[in-house]
This record gives sequence, C-alpha cells and structure tokens, in this order.
Amino acid sequence: MHKQSTLSREEQIIHNIQTIRGRMQDACLRAGRHPDQVRLLLAVKTVAPEIIKIAIEAGEKLIGENKVQEFAEKYEALKNVVCERHFIGHLQTNKVKEAIRYASCIQSVDRIALAEKLHKRLLFEQRQMDVLIEVNTSLEPGKSGIAPGEVFDLLKSIKPLETLRIKGFMTIGLFDADAEKVRPCFTKLRETRDEAILRGLVPDDAQELSMGMSGDLETAIEEGATIIRVGSAIFGKRVTATDHHRQYAEAQGAAQL
Repeated sequence: MHKQSTLSREEQIIHNIQTIRGRMQDACLRAGRHPDQVRLLLAVKTVAPEIIKIAIEAGEKLIGENKVQEFAEKYEALKNVVCERHFIGHLQTNKVKEAIRYASCIQSVDRIALAEKLHKRLLFEQRQMDVLIEVNTSLEPGKSGIAPGEVFDLLKSIKPLETLRIKGFMTIGLFDADAEKVRPCFTKLRETRDEAILRGLVPDDAQELSMGMSGDLETAIEEGATIIRVGSAIFGKRVTATDHHRQYAEAQGAAQL
C-alpha cells in the first residue's frame, strides 16, 4: 500500500496559517508597510474549541466570533487559553450583557441604540470597552453597518458615552471575486477614519481598520487595513449548525480523555 500523503488536520491548519501569513507579509512589503502593522484575526464561526487551540498554539493570538451563543458554548473550553477575543458579528441589543462578558472588543457597533445599551451595561459594571464602528461601505441592502453618509452623526452621538473607547472602523467589503471591485469599499473606510479623526469625532489613536478577508487581503492591506479577518481559508469549509454541535461534542469528549 502507498503511504498516505495527506496532511493531518493540525498540519493542514498550520500550513494554511503559514500561507495566509506569507501573503500578508508579501502584501505589506509591496505596499511599503511593516508586517507588524497588520494583525490576523481568526474568524472562528462554527469552529470547535480544540481546533481553535491548534491555531493558538501555532502562535495566533486574535480570534473573532460572530454569534454570542458560540462565545458562551466555547467559553469553558477556551477560558485558560491566552488570546484576544473580538465580537465581529451583528450584535442584538438583548445580547449585550453576554457579549461583553466574553469579548474585549466589539467590532460591529453600527447604531446608537446598540451603543447606548453597551454604555448602560458597562456603566453598571464600572468598566470600559474597545469598539469599532461598522460601516456598510458597499451599500448593499440587508448588510450590517451604518451607511457612510451617516457615520459622523453616529459618532457625534457616541462621543459622550465615555465607557466606549472607539479604536477604529470595520467593514465587510463587496461580495465579489474581483478584488479591484472591492477596493473602493476599503478606500472609503480609510477615508472615513481619517475624516473622523480630522473632525475630532474620534481620538487620534483610533487607527484600526478591520477589513479584508482571504480573497482580497492584498487589496485591503494596500488600502491600510490593520486587521485581516480569515476563517475558512484556515479552518476549511464552514460546517452546518448540526455538524458544529457534533464537532463541539466530540472535541469536549476528547478534552476529557
């Protein structure tokens, strides 16, 4: 019999990380930026804790969850793992209490009702939290994020909420295989950040631009991205909800062996 040459799950994940890291480094060098200026965020939607641990043990330190329920499900398994945790999905106001329990940054603040609910809860807990303002730069209907033309009014409303530390902006670019068609979305986010700083609506250190995924990370880096969000290109195709619960149960069982 021929020896099987396929990589193990762990080896494949590490290989995928190295591939993405290589692309990020090359893009930074071409854009005249230092690779340390751009962080890789692992989008871990539907990924089981034991799989996430493989990436963290390989040196990754930033993960992002899309759903509060998944944050809660994975908390016990990952509570002793040293990494930064961001919330990157659409956040409902009734999930704020749970979200701020698990996340160190909310990347998807896009309306005053959410900002006020976060502020109220954080006041109660006597703490502050980093947030990014999510902007719908592609203007696609149904997509989360505030319209670019409404960003500055939102910032004026948020500015008095001293529990929210605005660190920058986030966008999900146009869904298109042609990265050049996505570029204007990234340009718009950078210009929005720069204008917000110029107007004094956010602090000078609100430099974060969370934008770009595996298909367009080079373009995002060229346009100033400081956080690239990558999920399936590292962990493989996302599983269904049913598969996720099975995968999670199996990982929990393995952890107890």
